[in-house]
Amino acid sequence: QVQLVESGGGLVQPGGSLRLSCAASGSVFSIYTMGWYRQAPGKQRELVARISSAGGGSTNYTDSVKGRFTISRDNAKNTVYLQMNSLKPEDTAVYYCNRVRAVKWSWGQGTQVTVSS
Repeated sequence: QVQLVESGGGLVQPGGSLRLSCAASGSVFSIYTMGWYRQAPGKQRELVARISSAGGGSTNYTDSVKGRFTISRDNAKNTVYLQMNSLKPEDTAVYYCNRVRAVKWSWGQGTQVTVSS
């Protein structure tokens, strides 16, 4: 079973930036499309960014983060990243990574991102 460990969250003012990291155990990481998800209080978990496993790693973003967030991956390090710029209060949530498949790996603990002045 793959274990996922997210890090890099914190408290940031509106307009600020954060870089999240997600380290995955195991050797199968590189063959899966990976995604960053977030869950705000009282809301369902949503997929905000995804990156394919193929060479070059094509990316997709939910509309609310397009132009502000950038997902990337380093398969040699079994790590996926989320660079978040121009953060807004509505980006406040716990952020998780996981493969983008109907059957997910067990969720990690997530990393809290709070955008507030």
